[in-house]
Amino acid sequence: MTATADAPATTSPDATNEPVTNEDDPDGDGDGAATPEGTFYDRFPAEARIVRATFLGAFLAFAIGTTFGIIQTLHRTGIARPFSSVDYYTFLTAHGVFLVLSFTIFFLVGVFTWALVRSLDRPLVNTRFSWAWYGLMAVGMTLTGITILAGFTSAVDLSADVLFTFYAPLQAHPLFYGGLAVFLVGTWLAGLDWWRTYLAWRRENPDERIPLQTFMVLTTTIMWYVATSALAISVLFFLLPWSLGLIETVNPTLTRTLFWFFGHPVVYFWLMPAYLLWYTVLPSIAGGRLFSDPLARVVFVLFLLLSTPVGIHHQYLDPGIAEGFKFVSMTNTMFLLLPSLLTAFTVVASVEYGARVRGGTGLFGWLRTLPWRDPAFTGMMLAGLMFAAGGYSGMVNAGMNINYLIHNTIWVPGHFHLTVGTAVALTFMAATYWLWPQITNKPIYSKQIGLAQVVLWFAGMALMSNAMHAQGLLGAPRRTAEPEYAGFEYGTAFGGFQELNVQIAIGGTILFASAVLFLSNVVLTMGNSRTDGLAETISEPISGPEDAPLVLDNIRLWGGIAVLLVLLAYALPIVAIIQRGGLFGPGGEAFPMVLDALSILVDQTPDAIALLADRTVDALGGGRLGGWP
Repeated sequence: MTATADAPATTSPDATNEPVTNEDDPDGDGDGAATPEGTFYDRFPAEARIVRATFLGAFLAFAIGTTFGIIQTLHRTGIARPFSSVDYYTFLTAHGVFLVLSFTIFFLVGVFTWALVRSLDRPLVNTRFSWAWYGLMAVGMTLTGITILAGFTSAVDLSADVLFTFYAPLQAHPLFYGGLAVFLVGTWLAGLDWWRTYLAWRRENPDERIPLQTFMVLTTTIMWYVATSALAISVLFFLLPWSLGLIETVNPTLTRTLFWFFGHPVVYFWLMPAYLLWYTVLPSIAGGRLFSDPLARVVFVLFLLLSTPVGIHHQYLDPGIAEGFKFVSMTNTMFLLLPSLLTAFTVVASVEYGARVRGGTGLFGWLRTLPWRDPAFTGMMLAGLMFAAGGYSGMVNAGMNINYLIHNTIWVPGHFHLTVGTAVALTFMAATYWLWPQITNKPIYSKQIGLAQVVLWFAGMALMSNAMHAQGLLGAPRRTAEPEYAGFEYGTAFGGFQELNVQIAIGGTILFASAVLFLSNVVLTMGNSRTDGLAETISEPISGPEDAPLVLDNIRLWGGIAVLLVLLAYALPIVAIIQRGGLFGPGGEAFPMVLDALSILVDQTPDAIALLADRTVDALGGGRLGGWP
């Protein structure tokens, strides 16, 4: 589509002295940027309505989830308890499902639809099909949400207090699982919609490189299909029949493993739209250009390959999985640091380029020239900073030995509130201030309110997450309404456990205030009149797709390798779980186990060493060392 750059236009040698266009100044007006061709709403009004609907669905889930979040925060810390501790788990389930499934994925499908259509510069193949997958997602999440919320009353026989991690032995009403299945099918059809639109574009442009945003959408969709395959098996073949009474028992270790097969890559499924925005939108807001298109493609390929074969690192303390498999998962997890570090380098380099185009100088002086008053820019930058902190705590989670220290403590929610709760959520909120005018032709009601909102979210999360990490190191458990036990004291280096509780409560309250500001700003923006002049451009990369090896665009190849890696990582563990605990239960032995293959190896090692020694002696005695067969 359009592009921006930084080089000035050259002038014509004739008497009129009119500007001559070049690749760094597409419209020849001397400002280094292309003239906006209209907003997304102007160019693709039907698709804009779909994107707007997905965003509104996300914002509704965000409102519900954050409301339950502040209630559980105040309850757990003992600040205010208007509800019983029994209802706490209903709040906790609703908080998790509405935020980490509904809010994130509804926003994601909107961002991906916008990015695909914008980068391909063509409409979707059939918007009726698009509305169909949106409807399935909405119906599915509504059914699941109703089942959760019905847990607050005994008037109806519905409940689903199974938390976000809805594996056995906790059991929900069948409507909960049925709603999840419908929602999941909706997301699959959304991916199909993007793929068939891409294939239609490919037929029209057989020799073109895949546009970067489209490449990001397609690789992430493959990741989603691979990851959700295990979730579909768990829900449709085990949890749903179990809740319907069609089978009496399930294997808890198996359903837990299938969940985490999905549960870790889903984190990257949430992150990928944030990465897309960091790579393509953030540099443009900063006045610069993406540093490297090829490097961005490499990052998304690495996430496709590495994000799924690592879920067992969530199960380090599960007794039914061999220690060898856990070690392999830990090793694979450490490789995920590479695409994250590449992202940090590329995004910062792109932003710095923009700052220096703006006139920034010095080792750090260029930071002052960035558009910090823009809530979209500031929000995304703060989200990236918080994601770096989340990466450090994530390395603790990933290590087998130090994971034992914080496993199932409140450290873990502290970690994913940095990643999903800030890197993803804050990026989505900040991006709304940039995207909403593009899909509605309505200016943001107040960028000042938006700026205050993103800063408050960052501050609130810093307070809350810091205290969660500190309490986790003290052993405070997660997933409980009563974190303190009678006769037990948590020793702290300074202050006390209650002071950390107050810090969590203050941070949670600030977060809720930020959420109210965000939603209010969006609602007030919806009341604005449509206007012209809101179009924004996305700059072309410094190093473009022509510099990327063609093999990077072979998504079929990378998808095949991803499936192969998953089979290598999960085939043996799942077979072992079924052998020891049965396909439908009752479960594995309650002690750490090792691979049978390793046991055989250990048993045979003495004999192998003895044989090797005998052959060596024979070789030395016969003078045949160099020619030993």
